[in-house]
Amino acid sequence: MARDWYPTIDKEKCVHCLQCVKFCPHGVYEERDGKPVVVKPDECVEFCRGCQKICDAEAISFQGDEQ
Repeated sequence: MARDWYPTIDKEKCVHCLQCVKFCPHGVYEERDGKPVVVKPDECVEFCRGCQKICDAEAISFQGDEQ
């Protein structure tokens, strides 16, 4: 699991489809008031990017990626 690499959600791009919540088998995301929230960043599997790939709004990026 990743300690220095985890997803972040761009709240302006997010359309609240919750695909990231449904996709992640590690419980990184949780639905709160109809919106996805990163609740367990340490559970993210380093370099998986599955949630980012299914996000049609391109609202997910990863802390720790070189810019």
